[in-house]
Amino acid sequence: MSHTLGIRQAQKQKTRQALLDAALELLEQQSLSSLGLREVTRAVGVAPTAFYRHFDSTADLGVALVEQALGSLHAVVSELLTATWDSEERIVRTVELIAAHVRAHPAHVRFIARERHGGVRRVSDAIGAQLGQFAEEVCAALSLDPESAGWSHDDLLMLAGLYVDHMVATASAFLTTPPEDFARVAGVAERQLRLVSLGRRHWLDGA
Repeated sequence: MSHTLGIRQAQKQKTRQALLDAALELLEQQSLSSLGLREVTRAVGVAPTAFYRHFDSTADLGVALVEQALGSLHAVVSELLTATWDSEERIVRTVELIAAHVRAHPAHVRFIARERHGGVRRVSDAIGAQLGQFAEEVCAALSLDPESAGWSHDDLLMLAGLYVDHMVATASAFLTTPPEDFARVAGVAERQLRLVSLGRRHWLDGA
C-alpha cells in the first residue's frame, strides 16, 4: 500500500511540476493576469479539472512560480553574503554572478521582472516579501562588517534593499540585452555599485 501511495505521490508531483514548467514557458509571451488555466493544462496534456488538484487558481500557481524563481536567485544572494563588502573583487564578482544567473534561468528572471509590479496582487506581494527577506539577510551580513559600526538597523536595511534592488534591475537589464552588449551592461552595473560603496563610506560623515 505504501509503495502504491509513493508512486501516486511521485506522479502527482511530476504533474504539478509539469504545470509549473508549462506556465513558465507560456509566460515568456504574456503576463500572468492574461494566462488561462486551460492554456496550461492543454500544454501539459491533462484535463482542466486536473489543474485544481494542484493549485486553487492561476494566482496560486503564480505564487509557486515565485518560490521557484526566487529560490534559484537566492543561491546568488547566499554566495554574495560570503564576499567582502565594497571590495572591487566583490563588485566584479557580483555582476558576474548576476549575468551567469540570467544565462542559466532567463525564464525565472523574466517572470520576476514582469510580475514584480504586475496585475496579480498575490504574486506581486509574494515577490515583494521574498525580496524583503533577501534584504533582511543582506542586512544581517552587513551588520557584521566593521564598516557598519555606528549604522542604525534602519539605515543598514535601506542599504541592503539598494543592493537587492540593484541585483534585480541588473538581471532585468542583462535579460533584455544581446550577449554582445553584456560588457556594457556589466560596466554600468559595476559603476553603480561603486557609487553605492562610495556613499556608504561617507554616510556617517558629519552625523
